[in-house]
Order: sequence, then structure tokens, then C-alpha cells
Amino acid sequence: MKNKYIFRSKISEAKFRQIVKLFVLDLDATQISQITGVSRITINRYLMAIRERIAGFCEAESPFQGEIEVDESYFGPRRVKGKRGRGAGSKTIVFGMRKRNGKVYTEIVPDCSKSTLQSIIRGKVDLESVIYSDNWHGYDGLVDVGYNKHYRVNHGKNEFVNGKSHINGIEGFWGYSKSRMSKHRGVHKKYFYLHLKECEFRYNYRNEDLYQKILKILRENPLFLS
Repeated sequence: MKNKYIFRSKISEAKFRQIVKLFVLDLDATQISQITGVSRITINRYLMAIRERIAGFCEAESPFQGEIEVDESYFGPRRVKGKRGRGAGSKTIVFGMRKRNGKVYTEIVPDCSKSTLQSIIRGKVDLESVIYSDNWHGYDGLVDVGYNKHYRVNHGKNEFVNGKSHINGIEGFWGYSKSRMSKHRGVHKKYFYLHLKECEFRYNYRNEDLYQKILKILRENPLFLS
């Protein structure tokens, strides 16, 4: 069956477009299955494949330049008894950066150490950029590696805005992502990365036609479902 979005497709192009449209509306697999008449198992396979293409697209985005906010966040159970500290217990640690009035980039990290966080910053952020962060020691020494414009807010002293120094934008993205994942009744750790990148994509292109954007991505790199 001819379908320019999927190799060797077993559904029509019109039916697949309908699935993409419902995905853009943020319906879950059960709802999409009920509307389209396609089995939930098949819908799940399509949605995961679409998310994989979206993740690849996000990873290929250009390095950041300008005014950049950086921060880490923790996804998972609210509290693990007996565990304390950043990323304690079974939480998934995510590092993120956001260009002011621009896009977000996220990456799952094993820890919040200086070497981990700064290696991502050095790989993604232009040296001429202005960096805003909180007072976490993982950001110590950015000036020493060439980021001469690094400004901080001290959340430990209830300082959240100091002139232009704040990380409200990236913190707003964390709130959006957690709220969205909660709406979907949580996300299995195995698929967390794909859902995180979907949040990133939806946020970055929220003012564009997501339906047409996804179709363009899939035309350039069609799905292959064995």
C-alpha cells in the first residue's frame, strides 16, 4: 500500500494522517484506536515510531547561542523514604537549557556533577553566550572554561530573580513537562526519553503547525515498522 510516510505500510496514507492529527491533539493510544478503528497495539507502535523520529530531530538541532538558562530537574516518585539529595532514589535526572525567547534542549544525565553538566554545556552552547544558572556547584568554573558571562541566582537564599538573572524560562518548561506526563498517568521509565523529547518538541514548536511539521519530518525520514 502506497504511503510516503511509512515503508511497506499496511494502512493508507489518509488513515496515517488521521493518526498523526490525533497524536498532535495529544490523545492517547486508546482514544486514537477508538476513533480510527486501528488496534491499540498497532497505534502504540506508530506513536513510539513517531516519537523516535521526533527525538532524532530534536537531537540534531543547532547549538545554542545568546542568553541561555541552564538547570536540572528530577522526574519520578515525589519521595523515596530514607533518600535525600539531588536525584535521590529512583528519580530520573534531566539537564536542560533554554534560549530566552527560543528553544529548549534536554538530556537525561547520570548525575549533576560538574563534569557531567559542563560537558553538555560546552558541547551545545557557544562561548559568546550569556549563561544564567542557580547556585549549584556543578556550574562552578564556567568562566574558567571560556564562558565569561555567567550569572547566578541563589535559590538557597530565596533569591529567584536578580535583574536579568533568573532561570524562570527553563523552570517553566519543567512544569509544563511534568504536568503533561502526569496527564498521561505517568510514563514508564523505558519510554521516558521519547516522551521527554516529545515534550521538548511540542514546547519548541508550540507556535507552529505541529501536524505539518511532523509530516515533513516523516516525509524526509519515513518510518520502517518490521
